[in-house]
Amino acid sequence: MEITTINTELVAKMFLAGAKNLDAKKEWINELNVFPVPDGDTGTNMSMTIMSAAREVSALEKPEMKALAKAISSGSLRGARGNSGVILSQLFRGFTKVIAEYDEINVQILSDSFQKAVETAYKAVMKPKEGTILTVAKGMSDRALELCDDTEDLVYFCEEVIKEGDRVLDLTPEMLPVLKQAGVVDSGGQGLMQVMKGAMDALLGKEVDYTIEGAETIKKAPENTGTSYNIEAQANQEIKFAYCTQFLIMLDTPITLQQENEFKSYLETIGDSIVVVADDEIVKVHVHTNDPGLAMQRGLTYGSLTTIIIENMKLERDEKISALKEKEMQSAGIPEEKEEKPAEPPKEMGFISVSIGEGINEIFKGLGVDYIIEGGQTMNPSTEDMLNAIEKVNAKTVFILPNNKNIILAANQAASLVEDKKIIVIPTKTIPQGITALINYIPDSTPEDNEQRMSSEISMVKTGQVTYAVRDTVIDDKEIKQDDFMGIGDSGILSVGQNLEPTVMDMMKQLVDEDSAIVSIYYGEDTKEEDANALGEKIGEAFPDVEIEVHYGGQPIYYYVISVE
Repeated sequence: MEITTINTELVAKMFLAGAKNLDAKKEWINELNVFPVPDGDTGTNMSMTIMSAAREVSALEKPEMKALAKAISSGSLRGARGNSGVILSQLFRGFTKVIAEYDEINVQILSDSFQKAVETAYKAVMKPKEGTILTVAKGMSDRALELCDDTEDLVYFCEEVIKEGDRVLDLTPEMLPVLKQAGVVDSGGQGLMQVMKGAMDALLGKEVDYTIEGAETIKKAPENTGTSYNIEAQANQEIKFAYCTQFLIMLDTPITLQQENEFKSYLETIGDSIVVVADDEIVKVHVHTNDPGLAMQRGLTYGSLTTIIIENMKLERDEKISALKEKEMQSAGIPEEKEEKPAEPPKEMGFISVSIGEGINEIFKGLGVDYIIEGGQTMNPSTEDMLNAIEKVNAKTVFILPNNKNIILAANQAASLVEDKKIIVIPTKTIPQGITALINYIPDSTPEDNEQRMSSEISMVKTGQVTYAVRDTVIDDKEIKQDDFMGIGDSGILSVGQNLEPTVMDMMKQLVDEDSAIVSIYYGEDTKEEDANALGEKIGEAFPDVEIEVHYGGQPIYYYVISVE
C-alpha cells in the first residue's frame, strides 16, 4: 500500500485517531509516571490537552487545511495542562504552522512540519531536558529529515519515523537517572508515541485498537526485595518547588518577544520547569514554584488571568508512594501497618467551598480548596455541616465560600462558634463568584487583605443560571408555565421560554455589556457536551468581543451556570 499525499479530511481523521488512542491509554501512561510527580498524571494531562483540540476539530464541517490547523493549534494550547501537555500543544503548534499553507501534504511537507514542531517546542521550554518527550520528538524529526529525500511513500516514511520514536523512547531511562531508578520509560514520550500510532492506524484505514500490549510487564518490580528499589528511590527524590502552577493570561495587548523573555527570566528566579507560550491573544504559563502568587502577580501585569490550576506536588508524591507501598504489601500478603502519624503543624490559610457537581468540585479542588461541602440550591448545608468541615481543615485561618445566598447565614453562624481558628466568610452567592474569589486569592497577602480583595472582586461577576419551572406562576411580571425554561440572574428572572437555546440567548443579552471580557459556561449533568460547545459557539458569534470558555460542571437541575466578567 503506497500513499503519496494526504488531504485535509485524512489529516483530521489521523489527528482524531491519535487523540482517541492517547485518551484510551491515559491510565496506562499515568502508571508510568510513578516517580515524584512533576505535574500530576501525565496521561491525564496530555489527554485533556489533545481532547480539547479534538473537540474543536470534530466541530468543523469539511474544513480547509488552514481552519483545521487553527483548530488543532488553538484547541491544544487552550486546553494544555501540565508540563507534558504544554509541550504537546507546542509540537502541534509548530506542526500546524507548516501544514496550514498547503491543501495536501507529501513527505517533504510532513518532514518540514516535524522540524518546525520540534523547534517550536524546544523554544517554549526554558531549560529543555533530554530523556523526555522533547527527545522522542527530536528523534522522530531527525529520522524524518533523513528519509524525506529517499521516498515519496508516506506509509513507509511514517512507519520508519515511528520505529525511531520507539527506539529513542526505550533509551530515555539511560538519559534520566530518575527514570532508570523508577524502572520506566518517559511517560510524556510514551504519550506522544500513542498519538503517532493512532494516527498511523487512520492512515492505513484501520480501526483503532486500544489494547495495551505488554502493560503488565512494564511496571514489574525487581524480584527478591521487600520494598522495591524503585519505590524507595521515588520516595527519596527531592521536590525543590512544591506547587505546579499553570494559568492563561488573556492579553490586554500583544506581548513582545522582549516582554516574553523578561517574563521567563523572572519565573526562573522563583521556580523551574518553566514553559511560557504566547500568541497575539493569550499566554500559557507553566512553572514549578513555592509561591504561585508571585507568578500570577507578574502575569497580571500583561492582562487578566483564567484557567488557573495549582497542584501540591509533594502531597501528590506522598499519596502516590503510600498507595504503591500498600499495593506491594497486599500483593506480598503483608498486612498493612496502621501507623500513628504525628500531627502536622497547621498551615496559614485554608479553604472550604460549598459545591455541587463532579466537574465544579474538581475546579474548586484545582484552585486549592481543602474541603468541599456538597450542597446548593436544593440542599442547603447546615451550621453543623460547616463546623464539621472547619474541624477537618488544618489551618490557622479558614475561608468559607458559601456560593449561595441561602447558605451565607449558616456559614456566619458557624464562624461565630469557632474559637481556635480565624474564620472568614466571603459572601459568595453563586458558584462563579466562588471561583472568582479563589482566583483573586494571593498567598503572600494577609487574611484581611485577601478578604477585602476577594469580596471586592466577586461584585464584578454576573451570574446566569438556566433551569425549568416546576409549576405555573407569575414572577417579575413574567408569566411562567410548568416546564418552561427560565434564565435566572443575580436579582431575578431574566428570561422565560419554551425552548432552551433562545431562553439562554435572551438571558445573555441582559448579562453581557461593553465591559464584559470573559463568559464561562458550566454545563450540567443533563446537558450533552456537544450541546454546550454549540451554545458556546452561538454566544461567541453573538458577542464576538468576549472570550468563551466551556467547562463540565455536572450540576443537577441547572442545565447551565454561566458567569460574565
